[in-house]
Amino acid sequence: MTFLKDVDVIINSITMKAFKYILILALLSIIFACSKDDGNNDEEQNIQQFISGICPQISGARAVYWDGSHNRATPLTQIPTIANPGDQFIHSLYPALGFTMPQGYIAQEITDQQTGTIGVNVFRVDANNNSNVVWRYIPSSPFVGQVSIADIVNFEIGQLKTFHQVPISEQGVIDCGEDFISNEFGFETSFSSRLIRYGNGNFTAQVIVQKHFMPSLGNSFISVTSAAGPTAEFDNLVMQTYLPLHWQLMVISDDVRDSDLDGTPDNQDPAPFNPDIR
Repeated sequence: MTFLKDVDVIINSITMKAFKYILILALLSIIFACSKDDGNNDEEQNIQQFISGICPQISGARAVYWDGSHNRATPLTQIPTIANPGDQFIHSLYPALGFTMPQGYIAQEITDQQTGTIGVNVFRVDANNNSNVVWRYIPSSPFVGQVSIADIVNFEIGQLKTFHQVPISEQGVIDCGEDFISNEFGFETSFSSRLIRYGNGNFTAQVIVQKHFMPSLGNSFISVTSAAGPTAEFDNLVMQTYLPLHWQLMVISDDVRDSDLDGTPDNQDPAPFNPDIR
């Protein structure tokens, strides 16, 4: 499965691309638990105090991200938006996959015409073209036959360790994980997720893999969403990068779009088409 190229190679190919919201990302959907009329301060406090309903040892923004990724209620009351909009990305073969990145981020398109795999890696880069933050989304990667979802999860975690220059052999610490299988619409669906710390605890990653096996075709279809970065700033990355990227991949009504990309949703913006007024 295609993964990470050198960041300095990617920078040379970055171009400005059109912004577009797309159809709902089935893998991740955040459920609002509170009224969106609550104030920002109340929401921030609720997020800081939030404890995961899946793994009580997880709290704060990472717990919001984890539980929301598993279709559980969270204290979010507003649409997370990019506070400092930067470059825009749109997939060359799948135009529905498009979004705006924060400033200082670049995108690497994933395209494998032989297998039909499509996706994107989004990196944060510094002045020296170094990166230690990545968000990855692959909506579809076909495989022939029945494949092991555990192998896919281990591959994704191994690639993230390599990205952070951590030996793949290091076991790491799994803070939370879920695995289950269901059968609907005549095919088997497997789901596996991990919230893991590695590199002596210096890095945290959330990896979610979903597999659909269709017996009539004899093929498996894999989707992957992962996010990784320094543990010390992971909660900030959730709120400033990971969640805003996710929400751009959802069907959003016109009254909550951020039309001028100033970081304020249209329904809270006194001038929704003027980025100088928030």
